[in-house]
Amino acid sequence: MILPKPDESTLMTTSLPSADQAPKTMTDYVYGQLREDIIQGKLIPDSKLKIEHLRGEYKVGATPLREALSRLSSDGFVITEGQRGFRVSPTSAADLDDVTELRIMLELKALKSSLLHGGDDWESRVVATYYQLSKVEELDLFENLAVWEQRNHDFHWALISACTSKWLLHFYNILYDQHKRYRNISLIANLGKRDVHDEHQRIYAAALARDVETACRETEQHIRLTAGITHQVLQELAKEKTA
Repeated sequence: MILPKPDESTLMTTSLPSADQAPKTMTDYVYGQLREDIIQGKLIPDSKLKIEHLRGEYKVGATPLREALSRLSSDGFVITEGQRGFRVSPTSAADLDDVTELRIMLELKALKSSLLHGGDDWESRVVATYYQLSKVEELDLFENLAVWEQRNHDFHWALISACTSKWLLHFYNILYDQHKRYRNISLIANLGKRDVHDEHQRIYAAALARDVETACRETEQHIRLTAGITHQVLQELAKEKTA
């Protein structure tokens, strides 16, 4: 397939979901920082989140910190332990399965809606984000992981961006980031064992053709491949701990 090059105005107007927009308050700021650090694994799963330590680390007061941690608890990234404070939600193979199944359910439903309702603006977003993603996938992904991750996110979001349910998109965004926690555990192994560009190309072609059945099938397989490789990495890590 010949990849059309979108004009620069299309590239500039591609937007992210609301969770990635600029923070408006100190609580929004620390919420975003904590969320990203949990997703990236900088804050270790099941570790305690001590307010005094976090105040120094993120240079914010106790009140916005507590408000941010409460929001993260609602999103499932943090566990509230009553009077004992907060800790990062643990990871496990069982939780990975749960997150994967829920993400597939929400993403396929959103994708169907998007393919049925998306107009020229939706198609322009899909073409633009796929073009950007393809350019980085021509490079060494191991040296461009951060850029690839962002453009991968943008492409998947563009595909479902014409979904008519704001609540579906809201909960999908949470599940995507929950799944990203696990994907980051095994990202290098993941990219080394598959042709992600070919997977994206098949999803892209089906989406532009408005072939709902093929687009959903390819998307589900794409997500399940990630989960399968992540499972292998989790098993290897568990063996290392018990060795």
